[in-house]
Amino acid sequence: MKESDEPIYLLKKGKKGLLQLIFSRLGIVLVFLLLQVVMLVAFFHYVSTNYVHVFYGGAIVVTIFGYMFLLNSASDSSVKLTWMVLFTVLPIIGIFFYFYMKLELGHRLEKRRLIRLKNESNTLIQTDAAVKVKIQTEKDLLGIATFLSGTGSYPVYENAELNYFPTGEAKFADLLEELKKAESFIFLEYFIVGEGKMWGRILDILIEKAAAGVEIRFLYDGFNEFSLLPHSYPKKLAKLGIKCKVFAPIYPFVSTVYNFRDHRKICVIDGKVAYTGGVNLADEYINEVERFGYWKDTAIKVKGQAVDSFTLMFLQMWAMDDGVLDFEHWLQRPQPAIQKPGYIIPYGDAPLDDDRVGEFIYFDILNKATEYVHIMTPYLILDGEMETALRLAAKRGVEVIIILPHIPDKKYAFALAKSHYKSLLQAGVKIYEFTPGFIHAKVFVSDDKKATVGTVNLDYRSFYHHFECGLYMEGVETLATIEKDFQDTLAQSQEVTMQDALKEKTTTKILGWMLKVFAPLM
Repeated sequence: MKESDEPIYLLKKGKKGLLQLIFSRLGIVLVFLLLQVVMLVAFFHYVSTNYVHVFYGGAIVVTIFGYMFLLNSASDSSVKLTWMVLFTVLPIIGIFFYFYMKLELGHRLEKRRLIRLKNESNTLIQTDAAVKVKIQTEKDLLGIATFLSGTGSYPVYENAELNYFPTGEAKFADLLEELKKAESFIFLEYFIVGEGKMWGRILDILIEKAAAGVEIRFLYDGFNEFSLLPHSYPKKLAKLGIKCKVFAPIYPFVSTVYNFRDHRKICVIDGKVAYTGGVNLADEYINEVERFGYWKDTAIKVKGQAVDSFTLMFLQMWAMDDGVLDFEHWLQRPQPAIQKPGYIIPYGDAPLDDDRVGEFIYFDILNKATEYVHIMTPYLILDGEMETALRLAAKRGVEVIIILPHIPDKKYAFALAKSHYKSLLQAGVKIYEFTPGFIHAKVFVSDDKKATVGTVNLDYRSFYHHFECGLYMEGVETLATIEKDFQDTLAQSQEVTMQDALKEKTTTKILGWMLKVFAPLM
């Protein structure tokens, strides 16, 4: 497709009127969800009014049991505090909500299916025997490799060709060229998809490739149905030869399943090329539209046998709705000979188990750093463990620098981030804000030795509630490129001093303090 060509649009342009919104599928879903909440509140009101002694007697027993259960749980202390506040303010509804979440009534099937998919596919790709021997002397790498091998099929690879992209525009241009070379299959998994130049130009290539017999599979998160894409969008793509699924689509029933979103960004082409990072499929990610100043993002491309890990991660998510296994045909594709230093581990994270993979990788980098840890993140909504890890690294003499947006996409999230500033600054952590606009990158780089680039934000949603992915690297040539991008970004950022933190608007401070109590639920 030529640069001057109009991108493809499958949807009619134009804003919806109020009546159209009310009678749309989204409007109907919201009305039904609201009705269910109203019915639940009405039920509690009826019972508390007509069965006073039974209701309040039961409430006391359930509240005591709830506190005991919570205090003995393995949850982070900040998570426990949030639930305790809810138990106190809303003693019945709060505890009902807590146990409703804990009993996994809405997502128990998904959890069982994910466990089965992992169990039946984890042996399909494994660390090469020669690599296993080599990493025995690499103590840092051996530790993280052992941890990751216990959470899923995440082998260690050597001889991978990596390309780091410091902007969404750079990734987009490269992606278009690689898509045009596809001969066998293209797998795409993204959190946000919006019609425009970016998705339109990609879609044009996908349609052409599908017509040529290339297998196209596209998976996107169901939250797009709230505002970006209609429920019928997969059918529109199917008519064009593109297989499409929606992860956890929105239905008019209250369920815990809506709390878990597919935040991954993966593209795999022919089993030879894979991409991940922060870049979604919408025009703000390539600065075709301006939303919050300049949109700074990053991505990374992988070539070599390590692509198998991204292929398997995609296929596991693809099978989440029906449990149909379809793995081996797409793995172990012939690879060109590559000779590169270092090791990499593609990894995934799922909220349906107790392994907070993304957060634990960040812990490992912070705890083992000796010189510096440089971080780019759009959000800073920390649990107690992560805040302690950041503070401890700085107090050990490690240079810890965090770059955040100066122009936020969510003001409440920015207020929450600022609620952590004083504590982090007191410990010696340095905080900068990217003055040209919004930074959406998720990058940790440390000691010129290791880095991770992926989809994991420094917030509760990424650590506890989202499906995430990333690429962990040690000793690779690309580390220098990642650190250079960090320094270039730092040069465009302003430092936040303790004086700045103390002079913050009173309204922002109060909002941050209030929201911090409920941050684990946001």
